[in-house]
Amino acid sequence: MDKPTSTSDQGKLRFGRYVRMFIGIVIGVFLVWRLYDVLVVEHKFGADTWVRFGLSGLILGGMYALIAIGYTLVYGIMFMINFAHGEVMMLGAFGGFFVFEALRFIPAPTLADPKLNFLDAHPIFSVFLAFAVGISISATAGYFLEKIAYRPLRKAPRLILLITAIGASIFLQNLAMLLFGPQRKNVVNPDLLDRGAGWTITVSGNPVLISYTGVFSLVLSAVLMIGLYILVQRTKLGRAMRSVAQDKNTASLMGVDVDDVISKTFIISGSLAGAAGVMWGIHMGLVNHYTGFLPGIKAFTAAVMGGIGNIPGAMLGGMVLGIIEATGPAALGIDFQLKDVIAFSILVLVLILRPSGILGEKLSEEKL
Repeated sequence: MDKPTSTSDQGKLRFGRYVRMFIGIVIGVFLVWRLYDVLVVEHKFGADTWVRFGLSGLILGGMYALIAIGYTLVYGIMFMINFAHGEVMMLGAFGGFFVFEALRFIPAPTLADPKLNFLDAHPIFSVFLAFAVGISISATAGYFLEKIAYRPLRKAPRLILLITAIGASIFLQNLAMLLFGPQRKNVVNPDLLDRGAGWTITVSGNPVLISYTGVFSLVLSAVLMIGLYILVQRTKLGRAMRSVAQDKNTASLMGVDVDDVISKTFIISGSLAGAAGVMWGIHMGLVNHYTGFLPGIKAFTAAVMGGIGNIPGAMLGGMVLGIIEATGPAALGIDFQLKDVIAFSILVLVLILRPSGILGEKLSEEKL
């Protein structure tokens, strides 16, 4: 039973709440003033531009959400932040890139086009194969990362695991640079997912392009997130994952293979990151050894924003962060190169004003 809080401790807690409330009010007033100035007074952008920003934010948010779920799954099971998760995503992006590159050089001539390659002749199969390879590579990387780097240190202090995760991140970055080179690779999509093609709608008399790659990425992200939520809530493996997250010792006494559940959690986490990596290459068009670093850190921000350990919170946090990142610079009237500053400022503000996140952090009694 917890000891009763002393009067001085209660006073400190109240003072802390007042300070956070004051900071929140100041920030809120500043944001309202900037939004009014940009949207009403200056009126720099039309409705069509805001629609473009919103669509871009939704697409980014879907990818951030997939990566953020990987953070929150591992955190819920092991109570650690896997900072190598962004690099696991990067390996999946390279897997998709090399599949497309290989298929481009396999001839598949037809009478109509004797120079046709396999990538354009069979685009659906090519995309499916790219995702299968990218997901497999990332899932394998996640499995061995847990088995080699984290399992021997499972009972070590949390700081040791954190340092190990950062070391694993640096190792995978440099390994990818040595294997694939430091240059950015241009991802050539099949014609079906041409980045310049899509549906055109009219907003305020101006055309707005809804790209095929954007819709594909957003829909696939939503399907994967729904599938994961069903897996965690409705399957035997999901029940085992939730029981291990709640109390490893009790779960083990009830017949749950804790090591196996943790390994499968890393495989699932890696699979989602791999899918996000392939989507990133298809939509953004460029991959290199540094591809996963910033998206990985931003996805961690999304996980904290939604409530670390909370799967719906990670989904919500990813979508909110993507929209804020896409619309924030325009709404605040600042340079678009500062979008990363906005993302990381959100992390700081969430940690100060609401450390438990939007939907609340989920912790077992053992972790508390």
